[in-house]
Amino acid sequence: MTLEQKCPIIHFADFGDERGKLVVIEGEIAIPFAIQRVFYIYGSDANMVRGQHANRKSEFVLVNVSGKSKVYITDGKEKFFVELDKPMMGIYIPPMIWKDMYDFSEDSVLLCLASTHYDEKEYIRDYDIYVKEMWGEKC
Repeated sequence: MTLEQKCPIIHFADFGDERGKLVVIEGEIAIPFAIQRVFYIYGSDANMVRGQHANRKSEFVLVNVSGKSKVYITDGKEKFFVELDKPMMGIYIPPMIWKDMYDFSEDSVLLCLASTHYDEKEYIRDYDIYVKEMWGEKC
């Protein structure tokens, strides 16, 4: 399975009508896990890089509910880039995948849905340590 297959783009149903837009994201239905934590990133500019880590246990879905941003995703061997620019589109990120979020538009609000409560011990913030844990070697 390729990295892009492990981290699929998810398209959420848009139930909008003449009154406006409505996008619903239900845990274990629209996304592959029960939602335990929700947070969002805003006020970051185009030069700011967020994320820069992998998680040992947590799964994530990232959705730009306003504006746009880009996501760099790697497993230490494969990599790809995604632009999140529609509020009905997200990217699923399973455990042990490195992620960097960057190039935020001025109006960007990046919604992050997580499968676990916050636990600092499950974060890997050093890329070399991540690659060693993932593959047992440097790539």
